[in-house]
Amino acid sequence: MTITNILVCGIGGQGVMTATEILAEAALSLGYDVKKTEVAGMSQRGGVVTSHLRFGPQVLSPQIMPGDADLLVGFEAAEALRWAHMLKSGGAALVNLGRLVPPIVNIGLYDYPDDPIAQLRALGIEVHAFDASAVAQELGNIRLGNTVMLGAIADRLPFPADVLLNAVLARFGVRKPQLVEVNREAFERGRRAVAAGEAPPVAMVG
Repeated sequence: MTITNILVCGIGGQGVMTATEILAEAALSLGYDVKKTEVAGMSQRGGVVTSHLRFGPQVLSPQIMPGDADLLVGFEAAEALRWAHMLKSGGAALVNLGRLVPPIVNIGLYDYPDDPIAQLRALGIEVHAFDASAVAQELGNIRLGNTVMLGAIADRLPFPADVLLNAVLARFGVRKPQLVEVNREAFERGRRAVAAGEAPPVAMVG
């Protein structure tokens, strides 16, 4: 039985939970059994947020165990580093370089790393990093960052990128049709941002 495990992490307000919901909707549209769970620490005030997503023919638990994640999607680089232990050997990290210092740093519980991307790579992790926040700002809305990140991981999933794009457009097109085209552009910009370091779709664990 093959299951895909994706851990999404970031800071409250970045759209971590929304991105995970859209990923879940895409998997559901193909008939996968899908389980997800979230941990939000004061997310409305910029606290740490993590979402676990698992899908496959049959999934019994939503919880990803350390060392089992196929993909780590870091909306914030330091958070990606903090959750690197969740990746399996051969897993990949897609990371936003836009810096947003977590509250645990501001209150002195955690030191912000000097170069979290270098530290991730030093662990032997395949890392695809780019400034998704800057791309979103170029498109006129920082809230597009989650769509940019979804585009970035679209070619690392065990189903066609268009399935995920359609889930994105369905989510935003229902309430605000005028957002369809800008979300389409954000998604494609995310795909292009990591195309130079393109890797094959993640291997799924049994």
